[in-house]
Amino acid sequence: MDYINPMNKTVLVTGSSGLVGSECVRYFASKGWQVHGIDNNLRQQFFGKDGDTTPNRERLKSLPVESYDYDIREPLSVRLVVESVRPDLVLHCAAQPSHDFATANPRLDFEVNALGTLNVLEATREYAPDAVFCFCSTNKVYGDAPNRRLLKELPTRYDFDDSHGILPEIPEDMNGFDERWDIDQSRHSLFGASKVAADIMVQEYGHTYGMKTGCFRCGCLTGSAHAGTEQHGFLAYLAKCVKEGRPYRVYGYKGKQVRDQLHAADVASAFEAFAENPRPGEVYNLGGGRENSISVLEAIDALERATGKRLEWEYVEQARGGDHIVYISDCTKFRTHYPSWKVTRSLQDIIAELAAPR
Repeated sequence: MDYINPMNKTVLVTGSSGLVGSECVRYFASKGWQVHGIDNNLRQQFFGKDGDTTPNRERLKSLPVESYDYDIREPLSVRLVVESVRPDLVLHCAAQPSHDFATANPRLDFEVNALGTLNVLEATREYAPDAVFCFCSTNKVYGDAPNRRLLKELPTRYDFDDSHGILPEIPEDMNGFDERWDIDQSRHSLFGASKVAADIMVQEYGHTYGMKTGCFRCGCLTGSAHAGTEQHGFLAYLAKCVKEGRPYRVYGYKGKQVRDQLHAADVASAFEAFAENPRPGEVYNLGGGRENSISVLEAIDALERATGKRLEWEYVEQARGGDHIVYISDCTKFRTHYPSWKVTRSLQDIIAELAAPR
């Protein structure tokens, strides 16, 4: 494929070998952008062999991307890249993404998620102040407040219960959770807390400096590029366990906890939509929505059927701290602002992709 850049536009992607970052590299390279990526494979340090993103980096070598083996915790390294590249678009996808890892390593978690984000923001403000800045935030900024929703138990999942009304302070919307939810007075986990710090900072750089920043509070993101581990990457790790015959542990809520799934390629197209018409300091919930929602039990069944293999799994009564029982993203706000964006990968597409041999 010949890559042509008629717009002469440049994008800088942090975490460029990770799930979202690598999909962004592929997506924007296919659109003719000049792509630069920062990634030093910290995910392997976080999670061991399962978290190694080297295979993604090797696959990206076929694309016209300039890669930098730098650490976003080092402000000088980040400044050197941004000063050299002067990007038109910054996609900040690098993160420490695990509740459990953050509990055991609070300083490292905060340095990556909060201080790393500050380093990227400051370098952008200094050397590329007109760039659009998209931050990959998380639904965990809402803490466990979503667990206040009244729920009903179904055979394979929990779901919202509207039969008895809901608490008056909670927005009534069966489609899922929108941006009106409070991020205060709830149990976040230390991971959620560090992402709150980064999320608010990204917003303030838009409000204070007029930078074209946007926060995307994502639900479960997935795809075959995910280096799934037990600590992070539920659906990709589950698929790995089914295919490889590994034992799997289900933590709490009878395995009926629900997440909506969004393929990382659809995150990349959301970033593109925002870049074309940025709204400084804006916040969006982003996910696959109710149509792409699935419980752990349902996911086990779907992947067993897709692979023809049985999973050996055990149940652990204690749920992870700050974890959600049901989280489904309501993307109404983003769809209203950017009506051309849509989810292109169905849940069935995602299951088939994860079940396929690699």
